[in-house]
Amino acid sequence: MLHVFSAIMTEGSITRAADRLGMTQPAVSNVVSRMRIAWKDPLFVKRGRQVEPTSYAQSLWDQIRNPLHELSNAVNSTRFTPGESRRTFRIAVTDLILEMVWQPLVSELQQCAPGIDLHAVPFSPATAANHLREASVDFVIGFFEQHDHSLRSLWLFETGYVLAMRSGHDLSGRPVDLDSFLNAQHLLATMSGEAHGVVDDTLNRRGLERRVAVTVNHFSAVPNLLRNSDLVATIPEVITGDCEFCAGISITSLPIEVEPTNLYLAWHTRHDRDPGIIWIRSMIERVAKACWEKAMAARELDCGPLTVINSGLDNRPIN
Repeated sequence: MLHVFSAIMTEGSITRAADRLGMTQPAVSNVVSRMRIAWKDPLFVKRGRQVEPTSYAQSLWDQIRNPLHELSNAVNSTRFTPGESRRTFRIAVTDLILEMVWQPLVSELQQCAPGIDLHAVPFSPATAANHLREASVDFVIGFFEQHDHSLRSLWLFETGYVLAMRSGHDLSGRPVDLDSFLNAQHLLATMSGEAHGVVDDTLNRRGLERRVAVTVNHFSAVPNLLRNSDLVATIPEVITGDCEFCAGISITSLPIEVEPTNLYLAWHTRHDRDPGIIWIRSMIERVAKACWEKAMAARELDCGPLTVINSGLDNRPIN
């Protein structure tokens, strides 16, 4: 019952829990009925296709989650063989990182561990740590800053920022000064939905503001919007090595200095001794760093209509 309970709490669905366990849905439902009798609580309430735990179920989960994972790790500590594994790994990841690492990661898995499933989960900085604590994902890859004693993280790489716009934009082909930058219409890719990012933090410290005219919650929407508008966008430098992304795009440096962002691979301490987690963690680290090196090398090459303009930083004193 605890094994099934764990799967339902992790997946939030009877159907997905059944798939995770290799059981039929009626079989899982029968176990849930036994749980309700044994623990004298409804445990789960249907919400559309999902199920939500009762307060009793949530309290029970908080108490048994870590011991269950530790027990599972102890029992399975010598059983992980990549080529024979049928395990599923769930990773919270931004679409930008997905574009960078997923294809080479999947290709490598299909060669050496074809039975392993890799599931991407939407990433949000505000919820990433809780996803790890609640065991709804195995890893988080992204801008991760919520480090504490229950979480581990591995630095992957850092990326600076540049300014992007369509070729032919009034600001393209020349250095952009601070006033022009502030007066432009800005496009912001934001996972949280808030019209505020690292650039705004930098500007606010100087008593300055910009106009964020458009926001999107998927970075993949940025290049097409830029090509067909007068918007400008501050984008991670690492993406400028993607020639398809940069087709028809002019790139220039920012007129202000924005601190680079560090990207991490993070997991929960309950997985420290899990051989499967250790194995795929090493693979993700290697693939991600190789992708970053490739992107930085490509940035130095001619990607066709990509124009790179170096502008001087605005060094006016902070008020």
